[in-house]
Amino acid sequence: MAEHRSMQRAALLDAARSLLSEGGTEALTFPALAERTGLARSSVYEYFRSRAAVVEELCEVDFPLWAAEVETAMSLAGTPEGKVEAYVRRQLALVGDRRHRAVVAISASELDAGAREKIRAAHGGLVAMIVEALRDMGHEQPRMAAMLLQGIADAAVRRIEIGAAEEPGVITEAAVAMALRGVSG
Repeated sequence: MAEHRSMQRAALLDAARSLLSEGGTEALTFPALAERTGLARSSVYEYFRSRAAVVEELCEVDFPLWAAEVETAMSLAGTPEGKVEAYVRRQLALVGDRRHRAVVAISASELDAGAREKIRAAHGGLVAMIVEALRDMGHEQPRMAAMLLQGIADAAVRRIEIGAAEEPGVITEAAVAMALRGVSG
């Protein structure tokens, strides 16, 4: 029974990812989740009490996976500058990933305080990854620099997500160049 519930919960989360990446937060409804999973709408409520609860669980499950990919890319870099480049490049490479699109959609939605705090904490963990590399580069305020660096990555993500006139590769190269020039000073 526990395994069945776990599989149903995973199916609901997968359906939520698809709905978010296809249609944003407006598409994430309990009737849509029920339709995608073949469950009765009342059954969806047995797993999640609200849309915010679905969002919170997606953040708990998906954000660490995304962050682990960024961290792995950074660990393969041999220099602090290489870590900064990997930090930006990997985040931008993940833009097309369904998990990332769901996280972006979640971030843009109107959420309750609990869900917003989980997203803030997850982003804080991402920013914390780059602080040491910035410290190794001799940055006097590595935490502040890390937050600003994340701002560059976030702006580039948004630019790619909206389908800007520039190709994603052009946006990525510009963001990496800006990040490296910005943190070197």
